[in-house]
Amino acid sequence: MHSAKQRPPDAHPGQWVLIAPEAATDPPKAPDSEPLFTKLRNPSTGEATLYLFNSGAQQLFEVKAFHEEYRSWFIGQTVQQDGRLLFVTPMDPLFLILYYLIKADKEPGKFQPLDQVVLDSEYPSCPLLLKCADVKQYIHHVTEEKEIGSQKFHKYSQEKTLKWLKKKVNQTVKALKSNSISVGERVHAATFISGKQITDTKEDYVWYAHGLISEYIPEDLSKELLKYLGLPELKSPAAEPPLKKRKLSDVPVEAEEDYTKFNSSNLKTKKANSKMSAAQKALAKVDKSGMKAISTFFSSKPKASK
Repeated sequence: MHSAKQRPPDAHPGQWVLIAPEAATDPPKAPDSEPLFTKLRNPSTGEATLYLFNSGAQQLFEVKAFHEEYRSWFIGQTVQQDGRLLFVTPMDPLFLILYYLIKADKEPGKFQPLDQVVLDSEYPSCPLLLKCADVKQYIHHVTEEKEIGSQKFHKYSQEKTLKWLKKKVNQTVKALKSNSISVGERVHAATFISGKQITDTKEDYVWYAHGLISEYIPEDLSKELLKYLGLPELKSPAAEPPLKKRKLSDVPVEAEEDYTKFNSSNLKTKKANSKMSAAQKALAKVDKSGMKAISTFFSSKPKASK
């Protein structure tokens, strides 16, 4: 478990159950440089998404949440109502910087310093992206550069970006294969291809890797990458069946869900009308005389009479 403090203006005190690599929560080496949870623009949708900078903002991490209905955590002597499990994984900050480079490219031919491009009044933590290690070293993968004196100026380059993204796709394909992850059935389901026997082809892996990378780039760029990879564009992507959807989301920790609905009478009605399993039927037949309700173990003790 990790208790995280946030600094204004994105302050949200609290605690969550979090799985993270040690690099994400290392103690700060200097004052006011502790790990920071903050909201930034999602590079694909432009919407607010939760991210984590490690101490000194040297590395960026994305935060995903696994959540199910009616789940809470028992932490010490308290009950944590937010029952989500947060996962923190490293992320390439170039994806988030790319969003601003594309936006600034509306003025053709204009080269600008990065600190004038990566600015956002709605997300004041945005400039921290430029503090991440290796950003200045690898920014040339997605921009044209000009150097005047000791200052560098940059301009978005779609050609170089597509070349960089293709390398990302190839790296993802290699990782999928090395971990023996089968993708054939998922790709064929998404492309409406039916068949009795499905095997993983090279094209299947590229399709799937493209889909993963597309979660971090704008839709228009995703379509251009599809052409660059030589893959046909999907006419209408198929939605994954609800029961098979991964329960991961990009919803920030400041959840908008109304958790009070779990205390409503609708929940009791839902349980009463649900079919009982064989184990539940057997439990119903057990003699419960002398047993205490579980709620009695959490209620306050009655005061002793004088």
